[in-house]
Amino acid sequence: MFDLQRLELVDTEGTVPASEPERQYYYMKKCRQWAEQERTRTARPLTMSIQTLGCQMNAKDSEKITAVLAYIGYQETEGPAADFVLFNTCTVRENANMKIYGRLGYLKNQKKKNTRMKIALCGCMMQEPDEVERVRRSYPFVDLVFGTHNIYRLAELLYLQICSGQPVVEVWEEAEGIVEDLPGRRKYPFKTGVNIMFGCNNFCSYCIVPYVRGRERSRNPEDIAEEIRRLAADGVVEVMLLGQNVNSYGKNLENPISFAQLLKLVSEVEGIERIRFMTSHPKDLSDELIEAMRTLPKVCPHLHLPLQSGSSKILKDMNRRYTKEQYLMLVDKIRQAVPDISLTTDIIVGFPGETEEDFEETLDVVRTVGFDSAFTFIYSKRTGTQAARMENQVPEDVVKERFDRLLGEVQQISARVCARHLHTVQKVLAEEPDSHGPGYLTGRLGNNTIVHFPGDTSLIGTIVDVYLEESKGFYYMGRQV
Repeated sequence: MFDLQRLELVDTEGTVPASEPERQYYYMKKCRQWAEQERTRTARPLTMSIQTLGCQMNAKDSEKITAVLAYIGYQETEGPAADFVLFNTCTVRENANMKIYGRLGYLKNQKKKNTRMKIALCGCMMQEPDEVERVRRSYPFVDLVFGTHNIYRLAELLYLQICSGQPVVEVWEEAEGIVEDLPGRRKYPFKTGVNIMFGCNNFCSYCIVPYVRGRERSRNPEDIAEEIRRLAADGVVEVMLLGQNVNSYGKNLENPISFAQLLKLVSEVEGIERIRFMTSHPKDLSDELIEAMRTLPKVCPHLHLPLQSGSSKILKDMNRRYTKEQYLMLVDKIRQAVPDISLTTDIIVGFPGETEEDFEETLDVVRTVGFDSAFTFIYSKRTGTQAARMENQVPEDVVKERFDRLLGEVQQISARVCARHLHTVQKVLAEEPDSHGPGYLTGRLGNNTIVHFPGDTSLIGTIVDVYLEESKGFYYMGRQV
């Protein structure tokens, strides 16, 4: 959470600190002084609305953004309009960009009503020069624009905008290192994500991420462990280790360390009871990691292992660097080591050149593996990627028909697979009140399956024994033992 001691030591009348994160704490305090003046002038607190699109990396970035703005003096509001509206953007698919422009059109009118409103754009979409230029040209009322590499500079950029009264645009092509010890705010007090690395080196032919997130950069393992120790001391019992490809963690460090070694280090943190991670690339999943999942009891029996396609030909065109046969051999090896593991995946339907035979190969893998669940996507041409320039784009009606077939297969298998723990007692992390009705809670098994059960809200944040009475296909109804 906030490093209040560090903030109290900041002298906003002195010289601006040259090093990070002290420099950002200086500007946070300067912005807070401004916010207090605004609150006095208007006789009401400032409000903020942080709207996040995209992956868990973006969600984690938004937690940091929210924490900085909260210290400055902004209070969260549920509405789409507020005194500070920020869009943390995703650009994996081009329609995500169009959503942002549609929302900006709405906010233009809102800003006329509230002249002190500030609008900010950050995230992956802002790493594209064409999109930044479009914002400059067509949406001049946007006050702040920054990218993925300099999110930590939010307080300084906001202060520059306050002082100048003009839009501030700062987007870096590459990151200038990793800044530690900035404020954070968690959605849940008992679980959270922890960034262990940033960027991606894989260059899958359909993916824009390496171009907007940059090359892989791993955090120092001791910095990660220390952050998790502080989280545990603050009541966190479950952590999700985050990276675009966690399996390649540590390769670029001065003293290289494997992801399996990092898992062992995190497992030694007292108070942490569950460790999850996302995402794993099949080409980098080592025997050492499989052994760590087998032997470290805190590591949850759940692995998200993106398949993308079951056709070796399509996988080659995707630049995934494994074959169908290698993927299935890897699954067998994982299940031999961790028989009860839950496997989930990502699948793209309609990649350029995909034939009916290629699609049948995907269905064959789905049936053979028996995934607990799968995130299924219709291929979306993404400007700036190699796949967007490929010939043999699959007709839309063919893609839709294949997608529906895949979805039906996945749902049927998932309903069967997810019921394997029926009539057993399992450990459940109680997470929040449940919508089934008063007196019910929602929680998750170690394998990430949802469970609804009667329970008092005092149980939230604790791991309890629950008897699984009924399987509903994708979740259980249970009762506390």
